Amino acid sequence: MNDLLTELSHKLQKVKLGGGQKKIDTHKAKGKLTARERIDYLADDGANQLEIGAFAGDGMYADEGGCPGGGVVTVITYVKGRMCVVVSNDATVKAGAWFPITAKKILRAQEIAMENRLPIVYLVDSAGVYLPMQDEVFPDKEHFGRIFRNNARMSSLGVVQISAIMGSCVAGGAYLPIMSDYAFIVEGTGSVFLAGSYLVKSAIGESVDNETLGGASTHSEISGVTDNKYPDDKACLDAIKKVFDKMGHDVKAGFDRITSAPPAKNINELHHIILQDRAKPYDMLEVIDRLVDNSEFEQYKELYGKTIICGLGRIDGWAVGIVANQRKMVKSKQGEMQMGGVIYSDSADKAARFIMNCNQQKIPLVFLQDVSGFMVGSRSEHGGIIKDGAKMVSAMANSVVPKFTFIIGNSYGAGNYAMCGKAYDPRLIYSWVTGQMAVMSGSSAAKTLLQIQEAALKSKGIEVDPQKEQELLNDITRKYNEQLSPYYAAARLWTDGVIDPLETRKIISMGIEAANHAPITERYNVGVIQT
Repeated sequence: MNDLLTELSHKLQKVKLGGGQKKIDTHKAKGKLTARERIDYLADDGANQLEIGAFAGDGMYADEGGCPGGGVVTVITYVKGRMCVVVSNDATVKAGAWFPITAKKILRAQEIAMENRLPIVYLVDSAGVYLPMQDEVFPDKEHFGRIFRNNARMSSLGVVQISAIMGSCVAGGAYLPIMSDYAFIVEGTGSVFLAGSYLVKSAIGESVDNETLGGASTHSEISGVTDNKYPDDKACLDAIKKVFDKMGHDVKAGFDRITSAPPAKNINELHHIILQDRAKPYDMLEVIDRLVDNSEFEQYKELYGKTIICGLGRIDGWAVGIVANQRKMVKSKQGEMQMGGVIYSDSADKAARFIMNCNQQKIPLVFLQDVSGFMVGSRSEHGGIIKDGAKMVSAMANSVVPKFTFIIGNSYGAGNYAMCGKAYDPRLIYSWVTGQMAVMSGSSAAKTLLQIQEAALKSKGIEVDPQKEQELLNDITRKYNEQLSPYYAAARLWTDGVIDPLETRKIISMGIEAANHAPITERYNVGVIQT
């Protein structure tokens, strides 16, 4: 665990350097704050910041020189006591240009703002689409253009949007700040136009400099495109603070909260419960006891469906329903020995009913994943495992209370789905440093893929000797294990990040606080349940 936490710390330090110290120095020489400095100045002193997608782009785009953090920093934080989402372009990474993962990350930030009805602030400093990859970021439904669609949708929903143009703002990207409720601009560094001076010259033959074309004076005094201009970054950010200071307050969802209390059991012991050998069992209740207030947890159907633990507790004062995979071997009343981390018919049935109860009682759900999948074999198939699994998935997928997911160990196959993986709209989803996500475990996948490769070779008349077979297996295992890494998932925004287990309570608390800004208006309806 110490090695994993050290790796996490080193990776975060590298991400926070963005394009590197040399690029940061050049950026600051222009009188500009960095993307992270802008967020720190805007946020209240000492306020919590929950970063979304810190590892976006990690290990991707090697041929393009990389894209640390996806070239943008996104956080949930507080401005003048108001919770909000902040999106800050990092101009030290390819001048803030938009890679495919950049668009995906900004869309994720907008999704969080819309779902939770949180104000969103855009700190714009971007050269626009990264042209060598324009075909992967420009035309599709979840590409660049979806961001401006979301600007319009958020405006119609009453979600406050404030933009500060603090650097370049080019072409289609110009619509993002101008479709916001407020559009501020910094003198000397901020500029916004559909086409820069070079393109204007080539398109219509007009010679004009960028400042005259789309600088702060032009848009604040002539075109009226921006609302006000400010002499520097700090003055512009101060103006945003003044807007937040006057905002009214909306009706809350009404999730229950009392005074917070720490777990009675030592939370630092979370570092020692998850074992390096994933085949070894552990008691998930020991994890839960170190997450819930006073280590008080009321189990639901404790003696039934034991491979999934369900129950009620509080985290930082907030009432929560917890659905967690039990990782130790258990014995049913009928005498069946059930493997930890596997979902059986009885546990799926229990979880489905518990999820329905939490929706009935307006209690947010927390999923703790360490799951290998559903039980297989003739006994399970004859017992209707698919039917019971479908019931659990239906109850979870149709949930109207907010869901929060943590991958603390394995997250394999259909188990990922049933335990509220990314496809099932958790408000936030994070992986512990111990998490792994894939269709199946590395050893199982490698052996399966080896059989496929051997069959393909034999069909061509090529016999595989034992040494060659082992080399193939080692190569397949290495490649597959790379994809199991929590950073591989986080790089692609399959999760919102990789965390130290000790951050779990903070994320759940901030997540429910955010969700409490959005009253539940939809009736819980699971549709046709397979019984």
